[in-house]
Amino acid sequence: MDLGILWFWIVAFFFVGYFVLDGFDFGVGMSLPFLGKDDTDRRVIINTIGPVWDLNETWVIVAGAALFAAFPEWYATLFSGFYLPLLLILLALIIRGVSFEYRHQRPEASWKKRFDTMIIVGSAIPALLWGVAFANIVQGVPLDADHNYIGGFFALLNPYALLGGVTTLLLFFTHGVIFVSLKTDGELRERARKLAARSGIATILVAATFLGWTVLAHPEKSGVVIGAAAAAVLLILAYIANALGKEGRAFALMAATIAAAVLTLFVALFPAVMPASNDPANSLTIANASSTQYTLEVMSWVAVIALPLILLYQGWTYWVFRKRVSRSHIETAAH
Repeated sequence: MDLGILWFWIVAFFFVGYFVLDGFDFGVGMSLPFLGKDDTDRRVIINTIGPVWDLNETWVIVAGAALFAAFPEWYATLFSGFYLPLLLILLALIIRGVSFEYRHQRPEASWKKRFDTMIIVGSAIPALLWGVAFANIVQGVPLDADHNYIGGFFALLNPYALLGGVTTLLLFFTHGVIFVSLKTDGELRERARKLAARSGIATILVAATFLGWTVLAHPEKSGVVIGAAAAAVLLILAYIANALGKEGRAFALMAATIAAAVLTLFVALFPAVMPASNDPANSLTIANASSTQYTLEVMSWVAVIALPLILLYQGWTYWVFRKRVSRSHIETAAH
């Protein structure tokens, strides 16, 4: 296989991993005002992702590094043209991370409430803007002959992109709420399951609309049709599993749904990496955006060695922290 094509799918793999893993982190953060009846509930909710949220977040760093090394032209166009939304995502991730660490440093309710708000906002903004960004990449943006983005910020807020943003927001929210039901017990677990059932309906409707629009925009690509259909079926199965109280199965199916949806977008994009909506001749493709053959060869050997180690460490971490978090754990620790 051509190494440029191989690295296109490796970058896709990293973004799939990021959206699946940090996606439920975002959902857990956004669920605080809906599931947290008191401070103990909110501490339980936050503690479900306490040991893993920063590990999940490193996937976007790896994805960005792979993008920079394998496709420097794509990286340059993306980060210059989408500077403001990507900056907003970065700032949101910073305030979210700070809030996780500082929330418990003082006992005052007002102190904790401020940081809870920052967690909610810091989770919702990336969940929305990642969808907006990827929808724009797939749809195409205006580029000049030097592959520079020539549209403004508000040109990125078009109907398809906004629908993509709402889709990722709802997918991540439902994914996170199901994770809360998987990792908690008692009344909080039951509330999370019921909330996932309600949000699941909206998620199915919005995601089906977005995926249907994507299929209609790329009727010549059978992979897009297959991927969209797979994502739709998996999402419905996740909804059914949650309704039956099978949290583990529902969570796995939601992860598969997000993976299928993201892969569908990459299939729709291939073999371009940044289509030009104004003139196809200005588009960035795998061929004209990738690094040299030698660079890709070196990166491939590094990936062969490092990627299995990353996956093993990630799996080990989740295995160590696999147990449920309960109110009694929080109350005992408080005393």
